[in-house]
Amino acid sequence: MRETRKPHARSGNLNKLYQLSGLIFLALGTALLVAVAPALAQEASNGVSFNPQEWLRNALLSIQSLGAIGAIAFIALYIIATVAFLPGSIVTLGAGVVFGVILGSVYVFIGATLGATAAFLVGRYLARGWVAGKIAGNDKFKAIDDAVGKEGFKIVLLTRLSPVFPFNLLNYAYGLTGVSLKDYFLGSVGMIPGTVMYVYLGSLAGSLAMVGTDSQPSNPVVQWAIRIIGFIATVAVTIYVTKIARKALDESVTIKE
Repeated sequence: MRETRKPHARSGNLNKLYQLSGLIFLALGTALLVAVAPALAQEASNGVSFNPQEWLRNALLSIQSLGAIGAIAFIALYIIATVAFLPGSIVTLGAGVVFGVILGSVYVFIGATLGATAAFLVGRYLARGWVAGKIAGNDKFKAIDDAVGKEGFKIVLLTRLSPVFPFNLLNYAYGLTGVSLKDYFLGSVGMIPGTVMYVYLGSLAGSLAMVGTDSQPSNPVVQWAIRIIGFIATVAVTIYVTKIARKALDESVTIKE
């Protein structure tokens, strides 16, 4: 008789796989923070105040000249920005300028997902007290904390589609909840609509900067018409999805005023 594998054995193996992946992401996020800290400390010791926007812009300019390995460097930069509370919007817009809409969206999604996972694990295992202090007394987060234990994937997905908190803080805050790493990781797909919209906006800004240069397309009127129509459609879809997600989140989470 063929021996069948029990469902709980498969589930146990999957949990071990997710835990192993999580530890890898945690190590990656910690290593990236350690790597970037000396450069920031050097700036401080030289009497130069650290400007995150300027630092990120300079990093994007460097990535633009790296060629084939630029994608890997960009993803690493996004992970650093997410874990270190740097403004990710600059990096997201920059992806549209450097890589275009399609590749830029892919790279941002990968970097944001890995960075969010690293922050989640830091919040869960290394900085629980600090994160708890940041969200103490927040009724919205308490309501999400109560609901996420029952419907982890759904709540994470809806908050990604319709942000309740700033992205970087939310990553750490989820580490204090009972949501599993698997549900948290899979819920990251909710970042896709917003990612595409901001990358598209960055791409338009990059194209606008080329107007009047030798890199300008041969038929700019048609090209710009396509780009603008595409951007309007992207914004419309994102707003519609966000509205639906906000309504669904309100129905799933009862917020005590």
